[in-house]
Amino acid sequence: MFFCGISGEPPQDPVVSSKSGHVYERRLIQKYITENGTDPLTGEKLEENDLITIKANPNTAPPRPPTHSSIPALLQTLQNEWDALVLETFTMKQQYNSIRQELSYALYAQDAATRVVARVIRERDAAREALANVQASMGIAPSNANGPDVDMADAGEDAGGLPAPVIQQIDETYQALSSVRKKRKAPADYVTPVQVKTFTAKHTIPSLHSSSPSGINSIALSKLNPNQFLTGGNDKIVQLYDRGTDKVLATLKGHTKKVNHVALREREGEPTLLTSGSADKLAKVWAHDSASGEYIPKTTIRTHKGEISGVAVHPTSTLLALSSADKTWSLHDLTNFEPIFRSPEADDSFSAMSIHPDGTLIGLGTPTSTIQIFDVRTGAVAASLTPDNTTPFTVNTLSFSENGYHLLAPNSTSSVAIWDLRKPKIAHSISLGDSFKINKVLYDYSAQLLGVTGNEGARIYAHKSWEELIRFEEGGEVVDLAYGEQGQEIWGVSGRDVRIWGLSA
Repeated sequence: MFFCGISGEPPQDPVVSSKSGHVYERRLIQKYITENGTDPLTGEKLEENDLITIKANPNTAPPRPPTHSSIPALLQTLQNEWDALVLETFTMKQQYNSIRQELSYALYAQDAATRVVARVIRERDAAREALANVQASMGIAPSNANGPDVDMADAGEDAGGLPAPVIQQIDETYQALSSVRKKRKAPADYVTPVQVKTFTAKHTIPSLHSSSPSGINSIALSKLNPNQFLTGGNDKIVQLYDRGTDKVLATLKGHTKKVNHVALREREGEPTLLTSGSADKLAKVWAHDSASGEYIPKTTIRTHKGEISGVAVHPTSTLLALSSADKTWSLHDLTNFEPIFRSPEADDSFSAMSIHPDGTLIGLGTPTSTIQIFDVRTGAVAASLTPDNTTPFTVNTLSFSENGYHLLAPNSTSSVAIWDLRKPKIAHSISLGDSFKINKVLYDYSAQLLGVTGNEGARIYAHKSWEELIRFEEGGEVVDLAYGEQGQEIWGVSGRDVRIWGLSA
């Protein structure tokens, strides 16, 4: 006679673990593996492939519970079931009465609100009439009192360009960064293309976020603490994880749909900010509280009316840029969390975003194969890039190079183009194969490497020579990509796993 290691009952469909030798009911152990991925008794990693069916004698009937072996015991069981049914009925009646009271209150509140709105409209009309009479008596032409109402929030955000202090800060950042960038070389201990060819799988962090719905959509690495990284998933959660301790440092909730993008704002002497953008049209910001050691919500940005398609921290470290499917992009102050600018509606929605490393340009992808480049200071279009002779596709990712001269973006669903921004024209195009579907493109800090991820894994290429240095295909589809400290590691997101490749020890 076997007994299930979870329920303690004789199993109807028994299976045995090939690793621990314990017997389980199939439906119970399958559910436990789906949620946890381990053996419930030993804690070892366990998969459904490790379960072996036990061929039990079909003529053997399962034993009856001892409480059901006599008529008095059966009567007692029936009495218990009846008592439970009566209690459940009583509870449902209570809930029904409570819901009726809540509905009655809601209807009363709605009626009261309607009366208040009607009174306010009457007072507004009376004030307009009185103003018109005063203007007529003074010989002043009356204004159009019946004109459309103005959305004050949108009008304030859309009016004009950036405030003068913000423009000055962007210009100062541009001068400081561009002058250094022209002379900058890769650090002495930075990884070389030759070394990238020898990269191997170093570490995998499995089963992050929830399994339903599963999947990570975005990753951002900390520069101040290279062991920490931020992820956003289909489970509507933003998660901060420490690789050194293998612990989740923060699980941040608040979004009602999948999290598309995450970014870190790290600045010496100021709290670290975690930012996210979601399909629920919202962007959120959390700040590290030094007293409690936790991350607390700072603001929820409701500027946009469509799905957030891009989140990036401006090189000034004081501005947050957002792009949206509502055909607009916006800037927000990370010091007081106030909106600074929202662009007028464009002809197309925006599907991707990247900020130029000098901070004066912002690149936005569209579903019509076009990349729009805006001047951040004026909000005006600085350039429009469209590849020639291509089937229409969605530009779902783009990346400026750190030297500021090139832009990496798809020029079809299965090829990427390197745009020379000084021309502007395509300097080179890399074909990835007809079956490859691009998820993410990214330049590294040295501008020597460019990465492409998609449904067939990740590939790393050398800039200028365009040589394919290495492929990472063992994890299947790679959704997002990031470069580790000094380029010594490459991080990729596959499903619920974060995979790390680097130099072999």
